[in-house]
Amino acid sequence: MYTPANTFKQSLARGEPQFGLWLALADPLAAELCAGCGFDWVVIDGEHSPNDLRSTLAGLQAVAAAAAVDPGGRATHPVVRVPHGDPALIKQVLDIGATTVIVPMVESAAQARELVRAMRYPPDGIRGVGSAIARSSRWMRFPEHVHEAAEQTCLLVQIESRAGLAQIEAIAAVDGVDGLFIGPADLAASLGHLGDATHEDVRAAIESAIVAIVGAGKAAGILTGDDAMARRCIEIGARFVAVGVDTLLLAGAARALAARFRSAPPRPAP
Repeated sequence: MYTPANTFKQSLARGEPQFGLWLALADPLAAELCAGCGFDWVVIDGEHSPNDLRSTLAGLQAVAAAAAVDPGGRATHPVVRVPHGDPALIKQVLDIGATTVIVPMVESAAQARELVRAMRYPPDGIRGVGSAIARSSRWMRFPEHVHEAAEQTCLLVQIESRAGLAQIEAIAAVDGVDGLFIGPADLAASLGHLGDATHEDVRAAIESAIVAIVGAGKAAGILTGDDAMARRCIEIGARFVAVGVDTLLLAGAARALAARFRSAPPRPAP
């Protein structure tokens, strides 16, 4: 049996827009629910949400379960964001079955090259070989996994600082980097606009970065809850766009429900 294809990576290579949702609740039931809602990809976040290795594994299993029962046949692809680019952590995340990894705060081509090495087995990389006991090979149901893994793994690096912007062409030129993802919140802070990712300077920087990434022949991505901004990014070439976050969707819906009843509370019968 061949190692399954990374359909997300294939779609990016074909230039097809992929719409995603951020998962920050760190709960497998929520992950399964959201993965069955029709998004192309979801991010199991290990940087700003309380996920550890075991809860990330549970999230991956939940997303796989949702894909298996989706009556529309859509297989939502799970992406795992690690908290930092530690090769040992990347190895563990890959071994539990992640095939697409996003790494925050990448600021140089040298850093990107080391991340590529962390994603690959020797002789092209430094990923430790433990596939026989790992979910990544489904415990050797994919017997050629170690030889096929490099083709099916996808590395996304986050550009979210002034330093990263300055090196974006060099980072995009690194072989093995499949996509560059703009992080608006940290980028805004780095540009002197903490808490204001919609500032005109930040928007201009985001658009410039997307154009540069596309010009270098790589896939550009971003997270934004602003529909107009998401559509604008797609217009100028972004191809993997996360359009919401589970925590914000739940909080927004809950606040709206409470507000409706507080503004016009039901009157008790006399």
